[in-house]
Amino acid sequence: MKPSPHELAKRLPADFTFGTATSSWQIEGDSKGRGSSIWDDFAAQPGNIIDGTTADPACDHIRRWRDDLDLLSWLGVDSYRFSISWPRIQPDGSGQLSEAGLDFYDKLIDGLLERGIKPALTIYHWDLPSALGAKGGWTWEGIADAFADFTSVVADRYADRVERWATFNEPWCSAFLGYASKVHAPGAGNPAQGFEAAYRLMLAHGRSMEVLRSHKARNPGIVLNLTTIISEDAESREAAHHLDGLQNRLWLDLLAGRGVPQDLIDHTTDITDWSFVKSSELKEIAVPIDWLGINYYTPTRVSKPGANDAGKIVGQSGDVNPGTPPVTFTPRDPRTEMGWEIDASSLTTTLKQTAERLPGVPLYVTENGGAFPDKTVVDGTIEDLDRLDYYNRHINAALDAKDQGVDLRGYFAWSLFDNIEWAEGWTKRFGIVHVDVESQVRTPKASANFIKEVLALRNKN
Repeated sequence: MKPSPHELAKRLPADFTFGTATSSWQIEGDSKGRGSSIWDDFAAQPGNIIDGTTADPACDHIRRWRDDLDLLSWLGVDSYRFSISWPRIQPDGSGQLSEAGLDFYDKLIDGLLERGIKPALTIYHWDLPSALGAKGGWTWEGIADAFADFTSVVADRYADRVERWATFNEPWCSAFLGYASKVHAPGAGNPAQGFEAAYRLMLAHGRSMEVLRSHKARNPGIVLNLTTIISEDAESREAAHHLDGLQNRLWLDLLAGRGVPQDLIDHTTDITDWSFVKSSELKEIAVPIDWLGINYYTPTRVSKPGANDAGKIVGQSGDVNPGTPPVTFTPRDPRTEMGWEIDASSLTTTLKQTAERLPGVPLYVTENGGAFPDKTVVDGTIEDLDRLDYYNRHINAALDAKDQGVDLRGYFAWSLFDNIEWAEGWTKRFGIVHVDVESQVRTPKASANFIKEVLALRNKN
């Protein structure tokens, strides 16, 4: 039985922000209209992207943005979370700016405002300019200042119109998928670099926050991918605690002014000496934020070494979690096409745990969704009932946390479109709107119609 949009609409407060999200490299296309990024370099190496996908045409958003904003209007969302491409604005990561790139985001922001949709801008969603990647990327000592300078460029241009700012999206992914392992760009495969990148990303966040404050940018914050770590047995508890340190506590402790968790330092001495950490910089990282975004998709469930192999689980392995004691990742069924366990209750747990670890900071679910097979019916509509059910359960789970005292202000569905799912290419689709790669035709799925109906009903209540 399909979930009831009426029941969900009743639970949505009038002042609760509901939106959808995308990122620049995944949807924009037009790589010739910007500088090169580390994801272009990564995609150019055979085998890095599972189906050989490159940045073109993606969703051809650069040319189709007006129609895409009209889709947002049709959905009835309050806000749209998007990211800007650093190399589209500053092709080499410093120096010369591209007026065409700046103008594109001007038009996008103005188009959102004209449609009554609040822009939520993410400054960095992984597409670092190649020129900075060649200097060492997020392990280069000068990267935090370079990012602060770029923040000044975009804040100068857009601070008067953007409703909400995020410095970074998921620094865990940049550090541990990109530097500690070879899953994402730049594919360094160096655990020590992973830890240094994590620290420099957070230092860059702190300096970016100061720039945003100086430009009087509204609602500056950061987006982290946090989750609940579940240990299935006594033998996996130590590993679960370490995973919690990597996935959750490292980032929240830095933001809260507690520094790098001591147990994380103690358990990684054979990987890094942490000499890049400076006490004076820890204060910069802990500058107050106006809000925290949480990207949640799945819990991380672990069991003792030698437990049953669960097959491929994107982003869950020892390689991407350096220093973790021997353990087996054991997600339960049902699972999404990413191999991720579907457990809405862990979203509630994650929100409550985060509120305890970083008290006094309003929270938003800034990404949530699932990759599922879509079924095209005879009349051309697309039935993604698994995704529809996923959304219903998880939005309710988020509201459960709010009812239990968590200061949760909003929810953003990932993603507005099927798009390039990074190293998985087009083989994994998260969109509530189907995109045909060849024709670029957009077709709302059943999940999009469900969300549209929920929002329409909420506005009638």
